[in-house]
Amino acid sequence: MNLHAMLLEREAAARPVTVGLIGAGKFGTMFLAQVRRTRGMHLVGLADLDPDRARQALRASGWDDDQRYGAASLGDALRRGRTHITADADAMIAFPDIEVMIEATGDPKAGIRYALKTVEHGKHIVMVNVEADVVAGPLLAQRARAAGVVYSLAWGDQPALICEHVDWARACGFDVVSAGKGTRYHPGFHQSTPDTVWGNFGITPEKARRGGMNPKMFNSFIDGTKSGIEMTAVCNATGLAPQPDGLSFPPASVYDLAKICKPKADGGALAMSGTTEVVSSLYRDGAPVPNHLQMGTYVVVKSGHDYVRHCAEEYHMLPDETFDHIALYRPTHMIGLELGISVACAALRREPTGSATGFRSDVVATAKRALKAGEMLDGEGGYCVWGKQTPAETSLQEGFLPLGLAHNVKLKRDVPQGGRLKWSDVDYDPNDFAVRIRREMEAAFARPNIRT
Repeated sequence: MNLHAMLLEREAAARPVTVGLIGAGKFGTMFLAQVRRTRGMHLVGLADLDPDRARQALRASGWDDDQRYGAASLGDALRRGRTHITADADAMIAFPDIEVMIEATGDPKAGIRYALKTVEHGKHIVMVNVEADVVAGPLLAQRARAAGVVYSLAWGDQPALICEHVDWARACGFDVVSAGKGTRYHPGFHQSTPDTVWGNFGITPEKARRGGMNPKMFNSFIDGTKSGIEMTAVCNATGLAPQPDGLSFPPASVYDLAKICKPKADGGALAMSGTTEVVSSLYRDGAPVPNHLQMGTYVVVKSGHDYVRHCAEEYHMLPDETFDHIALYRPTHMIGLELGISVACAALRREPTGSATGFRSDVVATAKRALKAGEMLDGEGGYCVWGKQTPAETSLQEGFLPLGLAHNVKLKRDVPQGGRLKWSDVDYDPNDFAVRIRREMEAAFARPNIRT
């Protein structure tokens, strides 16, 4: 890799990569900790609905006070090498001298709007907001390519890392059998709520408060939603297909990935080859899996020839018992601490670190409990629904409701526990901006697996 050398060239030319960040939550704050130390990169603006929270995030991540972020305006920040704090993300997007915008709000509707506005202004966009990506990412990426800018998943987040695994495997001449990540999963966690999340997560409320962890957001990790979202982003970016019934979360250690994450026909747990799966760090009885992959990512490839099988055996390449499947894994991911890779790739190489090329997978709102007509849905990580990975073709045919739009809408009829909600089940606003963009994407990608 030579990104660091390219950044040093920009620094030497007094033309650092200029960046704007929307959202000062956990992911954004982790990026703040590193961007101040990254030569050749300048965070010109930081937008958050709560500017005081933005200032707190800067201080918490090691920034000096007015010496670093006391700029009176974006222009002042650019001239003085400082950072301007604002509540006006639209003005920051419109500022002509920012090259790369980072969308890290976590709000699907806001993310869609900010991404489109960024593309309209001719800037690259790095979507930490994978929640928005799975609602409309194929269309957003298509718009960006047409405008000659980069639309990218966020390095450090697991989808981008998995996309890199898949690209590595294919560039090495391997057929990809499966790719995915680890998580802490138990079937009962699908009913997890913000009230029960920390016990299910295996951490104390005190530790959660110390880390500034939002219970609703983190509940989406434990109830299965985030896994569905992230594997959907991977499928739409790589061409892998979701399994017909979504993720099954088989328990697996890092040493058993090649044995388990292969098709059932070959002795594994998957419905097919060329798909995504998330492995659990817990057995179904709740006992921990030794050497689990809870924070990591993986890819399983096919050996394809006796010579390669022999190599897999000779070099201990984490094969299955037949040496026909080989696993490669990364034990952890560093979240926002690694985000600068996406920023640099977009600005310096004009390449995304993962980007949707089609609509192959969707995330469908699924009832956590029996829901009654008249209830208001509370979206991702809440008390009502979780997100189930579903083939896009099935979602379109059945008229399923995307998880990202299952917030603050009223149910029109009862839905049983485990039922996947449909557009017709809720009283949605067809004129809502995000709804219109989603409907436009559904029409544009009505045929599954189409490439743009």
